[in-house]
Amino acid sequence: ERLHSTNNFPDFTGRVCPAPCEASCVLAINDEPVIIKEVERSLADRGYEEGWITPRPAPVKSGMRVAVVGSGPAGLAAAQQLARAGHSVVVFEQADRPGGLLRYGIPDYKLPKELIDRRVEQMAAEGVGFRCGVRVGRDISVRELQSTFHAIGLAVGARQPRELPIPGRELAGVHLAMEYLEQQNRRVTGLPQPDGLPVISAAGRRVVILGGGDTGADCLGNAHREGCTAVDQLELLPRPPLQRAADNPWPEWPVILRTSPAHEEGGRRGFSVETVAFSGCAGQVDTLHFRQVRPAPGQNGRRTLEPVPESESELRADLVLLALGFTGAMADEIASDLGLGVLPGGRLTGRPTGETDTPHVFAFGDAVRGATLVVQAIADGRSGQRRLTPVCAPARAELPRGRTQPSGARPRPIIGKARFVG
Repeated sequence: ERLHSTNNFPDFTGRVCPAPCEASCVLAINDEPVIIKEVERSLADRGYEEGWITPRPAPVKSGMRVAVVGSGPAGLAAAQQLARAGHSVVVFEQADRPGGLLRYGIPDYKLPKELIDRRVEQMAAEGVGFRCGVRVGRDISVRELQSTFHAIGLAVGARQPRELPIPGRELAGVHLAMEYLEQQNRRVTGLPQPDGLPVISAAGRRVVILGGGDTGADCLGNAHREGCTAVDQLELLPRPPLQRAADNPWPEWPVILRTSPAHEEGGRRGFSVETVAFSGCAGQVDTLHFRQVRPAPGQNGRRTLEPVPESESELRADLVLLALGFTGAMADEIASDLGLGVLPGGRLTGRPTGETDTPHVFAFGDAVRGATLVVQAIADGRSGQRRLTPVCAPARAELPRGRTQPSGARPRPIIGKARFVG
């Protein structure tokens, strides 16, 4: 009950979250922190084994309808909280199954997809409806949503990838990381591949991954499992230290070298590497051209990176995966139809609390904040629910049978926080 009071999906965060809470644990000042991530995972798993986690439908319905666009962690959290507050909720997802990047961006070896399915089943039992394979703005108009629902919540994520506009980017074999990860997730699950896209496989290939974050590590783990002949992961920034630097004290996030299980499985890691071009034969990439870079003073006191003289080199590659992060939401048509602005990079104009300048339209999660952690998306979804509920509240709500309104009390809808049933 304590775990779910702030986190709808501890079974997700207990597996894929980098656990900034552990870095802020007071024990981390001079010792090892509490293993909060492992506590979350084990409690959630045991909760299912013991039958503690069950559907909690709202005892009283508000009569209000809410559309949630997007079924990633922010959308799922908002939809579940709204349903438990008594509203009728429908989640619209353009993919064929709900989950967003949880399903098609994170490998199965990190997050088994049956965990998503059992949460979706719980939400469906609580009254949440799911319409998959529906792209808002194309398959259903924004005007239709506005005429059908009392409020709209946008949780479309930040899937706009950061590109690498250098010579040779157009060669076959150079792909965005998410294109590869989605295909691999579908391949492992036995689902059909998207139409019109080339098949991307690391089997028997020399793979180079550009980007040192979690997405790059996910590509690395998948490449190992497919049986690549060699794999290199290259990072533009310098190699982080093994321990906190003096200017990176507790409780700040420790900027240290992190090794995931995928790195322990093999491959090489390179730091301070800038890719300058790709080349190939007959339209297929076979060589990556790079140079070393080093920190240098920049404008306004900011440090930048400069090339190291005579450090140019080459690396053989049959498959290059661009895991360079994300810039914003891919929702220009939705934003335009709803009168929302789009900031440079693709983030929707809105406030972290969820409000937008369009009445009864809310945006939360990565769509507004930019690409961030799953735990932050869940928190934003819960915050979006709290902002949406007053908008959807009817003037008066029917009291549960057997209860009476206290004399002199102002009528108010029974749509507060959902109670935990012990």
